[in-house]
Amino acid sequence: MKYAFLIYHDESRMAGASEEEMAGWWAFENETQATGAKQAGEALHPTMTAKTVRLRDGSPQITDGPFAETKEQFGGFYVLDVPDLDAAIEWAKKFPNLPTGGSIEIRPVVDFSAAQQ
Repeated sequence: MKYAFLIYHDESRMAGASEEEMAGWWAFENETQATGAKQAGEALHPTMTAKTVRLRDGSPQITDGPFAETKEQFGGFYVLDVPDLDAAIEWAKKFPNLPTGGSIEIRPVVDFSAAQQ
């Protein structure tokens, strides 16, 4: 089953990540690929580059940022194909942002393939 792993962290902390922290991310990336679990994954640019589009009174309204003030920002994601939620939780425990105060949100991915037939 595919699960999305939403990566939250203090992006100001990531900007100054040490070589050791970055090595942890590369090791994690390599493990997801070597095991065949990785289906997708990307890091995101900082929230200051974001735009949010909302419909207000029938017209699109565009604002800077995501913006709700939070301690953690959405910094990227992985989609991993693993047997079940327990396996997904075990992967989540390995994310390199956890020791620095980050968090991982796990969500099952909806499979629309059967509906398209």
